Amino acid sequence: MPDGSNRPEPFTVSEREAVRAACSVWFGEHGRDLPWRRPGTTPWGVLVSEVMSQQTPMSRVVGPWTEWMDRWPTPDDLAEEAPGAAVAAWGRLGYPRRALRLHACATAIAGDLGGVVPSDFQALLALPGVGEYTAAAVVSFAFGGRAAVLDTNVRRVLARIETGVANCGSSTSRADRELASRWLPDSDAQAARWAVSSMELGALVCTARTPLCDRCPVADHCRWLAAGRPMTGAPVRRGQAWKGTDRQCRGVILDLVRNAERGVEVEVALAAWPVRHQAEKCLASLLADGLVHKKDSTLSL
Repeated sequence: MPDGSNRPEPFTVSEREAVRAACSVWFGEHGRDLPWRRPGTTPWGVLVSEVMSQQTPMSRVVGPWTEWMDRWPTPDDLAEEAPGAAVAAWGRLGYPRRALRLHACATAIAGDLGGVVPSDFQALLALPGVGEYTAAAVVSFAFGGRAAVLDTNVRRVLARIETGVANCGSSTSRADRELASRWLPDSDAQAARWAVSSMELGALVCTARTPLCDRCPVADHCRWLAAGRPMTGAPVRRGQAWKGTDRQCRGVILDLVRNAERGVEVEVALAAWPVRHQAEKCLASLLADGLVHKKDSTLSL
């Protein structure tokens, strides 16, 4: 974001209200019909969707989320299972440690909170694996509360509209939080609507690589567009490598163990990857993370 004397003046209250109103109308017409947004979804369902959606496109989450909620509709249901069951059900969502964190979260809710997902931000933040974004998202999306839900999409939307830069940084900064707080409406209902509509705008229209400015409901208010969409100073975003990485190796080994009914011999798992020393390192990391367990020479979840 611009700093010092180069930072533009903040939007006025009326300007922010106009942007929020236009964004809300747009969301009502174009927001995706995701299952966890439908009436009747429990706070637990929202929490599961948020954990699954971390670093994963929402389109890939719909199927696993539906299966997960059918099997474990409450935190108590998941807490009664072994952690390995959660890892097995995670399938190919990626970053499977999230499954363990979600199981630990369910266990804490079932054991310490009577099976009730809390509506308070600090209480949510105290749960295993729940960070600032997830806690705010549950407050907003599950309970309709007032919280600054600040993911990459929202940060990018605000960076372009008010500060006039092409992209936000790779991590949430103090400046990001201050900007988001200025845009947060006072009422719970309006804050919740702004949270979901601004996030959807960033996901569908104000995208990182190919923004659809001609379809943007707030294009008339966007300082970045008015400046000619300058790319100077924009953080460089590179796609994450996959082929040949430790992440791919771990995934191959974990899939092998996940799909075996009676476990997998260590040597069979190591032979599934062409580079022996990398396979050994990745298997050791899977064991250390608790995603795979070893008994004698057999691996299981």
